[in-house]
Amino acid sequence: MKKIIPVLIAIVLIIVIGAVGFGAKLVEKYSYSKERADLTEYFDIQGEDDVPIILQDDRIEEHAKLWDGVCYFDFATVHKYFNDRFYEDKKEGLLLYALPDAVVSTVIGSQTVTTGADESDRDYVIARYEGDMLYVAADFVREYANFSYDLYTEPNHMQVYTEWNERQVATIKKDTKVRYQGGIKSDILTDVAKGDRVIVLEEMETWTKVKTSDAFIGYVENKRLEEQTTEKPTPVTDYVEPEYASNTRDHKINLAWHVVGGASGNASLAEAIAPTKGVNVISPTWFSLSDNAGNFTSFASSDYVAAAHDMGLEVWALVDNFNNGDIDTYEVLAGTSTRNYLIDGLVNAALTYDLDGINIDFENISLDAGEPFVEFIRELSIPCREHGIVLSVDNYVPMGYTDHYNREEQGIVADYVIIMGYDEHYAGSPEAGSVASIDFVEKGIADTVAQVPAEKVINAIPFYTRIWELQGTQLSSQAVGMELAGQFIADHDITTAWDETACQNYGECQSGDSYYQVWLEDAQSIGVKLNIMQKYGIAGVAEWRLGFETADVWDVIEGYMDQ
Repeated sequence: MKKIIPVLIAIVLIIVIGAVGFGAKLVEKYSYSKERADLTEYFDIQGEDDVPIILQDDRIEEHAKLWDGVCYFDFATVHKYFNDRFYEDKKEGLLLYALPDAVVSTVIGSQTVTTGADESDRDYVIARYEGDMLYVAADFVREYANFSYDLYTEPNHMQVYTEWNERQVATIKKDTKVRYQGGIKSDILTDVAKGDRVIVLEEMETWTKVKTSDAFIGYVENKRLEEQTTEKPTPVTDYVEPEYASNTRDHKINLAWHVVGGASGNASLAEAIAPTKGVNVISPTWFSLSDNAGNFTSFASSDYVAAAHDMGLEVWALVDNFNNGDIDTYEVLAGTSTRNYLIDGLVNAALTYDLDGINIDFENISLDAGEPFVEFIRELSIPCREHGIVLSVDNYVPMGYTDHYNREEQGIVADYVIIMGYDEHYAGSPEAGSVASIDFVEKGIADTVAQVPAEKVINAIPFYTRIWELQGTQLSSQAVGMELAGQFIADHDITTAWDETACQNYGECQSGDSYYQVWLEDAQSIGVKLNIMQKYGIAGVAEWRLGFETADVWDVIEGYMDQ
């Protein structure tokens, strides 16, 4: 018996130790972790002035900055999320915002804002540079954008709302922890108390993803939630979107471009207009940028305008950027001083000559000149709106490489957006083809009305044809009017046939070493284009250019105008 007792004691001890170990493992397995997450790592805070942004219910990659107690967004973030109408003048160190009736301006680094002739001060630096990066105070951005924000410290982060949709909320029914992931072993992000309200983001079997009132996003156990319901948050109501009133007409526009090569060309108005039908706007090619300082040449004539008005025509004078030497459109438009000088010159000319409108025909705009060009249109629209001057802007058919023309913004601030519905194939094209096939024309209209109200869209049609010549591997072309194109067909005894794909009469021939191809623009092809334009209910038609057409085209255009 004496020998058995030690054995029994050993067995009991083994059982006790095993039970303690097993119990410890059970406690470890089912107990809640007390480890707290590294919040600097959780929010990805990159320095003491860094402020991560929670936009709606997601942390975005962009961060704000906190300087002197003021929260700032970098300029790209302002454009991406809040309002892309802000303009940075890097040449003169200005931040601008074009309202319908005035330009808001501040010198970067200052606290003063100029709106038209009025000045006011803020109690913070409005915009500032850190290196080459421009930052704008969130409070200033809020004056021109519809959003709300709350800034939190310890650690730095901010909650931003740009939308206020219905959401699911719940009440915490017992003090608990919000964890990084759904599980009792996950690190603790923050504490929530009984009665706190949280936003419900995603429900799972035993855990729910929530956002706290101070913008921590994590998980709590379902058993800790009660009174789940739907609520509608209170939206921001102190911001009113500005209304950019338009000088649009209550009738279809039929604009014909009249090429005036010099002051003497003004005398050809009566002859050019004589064969037309339904034209109600004439656009003489009067103004061309002449240098990078904002000057332009002019063939404007008061007699021309008076004669046009006597014919019942409005005059929307054209200004281009490609007829006088090496013009750098970026240099003209990027700086506020030169841009304003050009605007003042154009508006003064419009008032001096009693013009009804200005037609901007700036082409081949480089990517870096895109924002200055759009700012130019915004700012030019202000005096045009004030004086009742119609502002129209010519645009290529929408293609990916012309997105920087920002047709959507043009459609807000300008009166008419004109599609140059031609040059599908152009001088220098690598292959022969139509100047304006019907699919090309329709896509241009459809893509434009997706961005611009149809009542502001005008589609321009070509009165010219390209005669394509292939000699060996050398391709060339020449643009000719309808009459000369018809003469070429007759001279070369070419039989044309209707091309259903292009909706044009097509002809070809071999003559010596040359192979010719022609996609004709004529009354028939123009008629199909006008039918498409009527289908989309756009504002009207423009024609490039007077003198290139045959008389029968005007009957087709008149029919469109009468619809």
